[in-house]
Amino acid sequence: MASLFTKIINGEIPSYKVAENDKFYAFLDISPLQKGHTLVVPKKEVDYIFDIEDEDIKDYIVFAKQVAVAIKKACPCTKVGMAVIGLEVRHAHIHLVPMQKEGDLNFANPKLSLSKEQMQEIADNIAKQMN
Repeated sequence: MASLFTKIINGEIPSYKVAENDKFYAFLDISPLQKGHTLVVPKKEVDYIFDIEDEDIKDYIVFAKQVAVAIKKACPCTKVGMAVIGLEVRHAHIHLVPMQKEGDLNFANPKLSLSKEQMQEIADNIAKQMN
């Protein structure tokens, strides 16, 4: 059975896409810690990030970096934090979270509740910053 993220990649479940290439897909987290909280996933369904082939993981990190640069331009922040947890969905994913302080990357924090319009505006702003 396809993972939730595979269904998002395939367009079976809607998402707020910010970037995509032939190997990876980046979209806003629907329960964000901060405005601009983005998930970056490989299109090939792999459960554990460290099971990704060496050449592909290099490309994955470079793609995530490009998305993080775009997030920083679109969502004013000090840095964009990166977290790999991967227990809630069995499909490797990187969380990219705009941060003003270290505590902004605490997944125990309350999640933001943003309207569809706000989410789309954020996604569009990040997408515009992708080179």
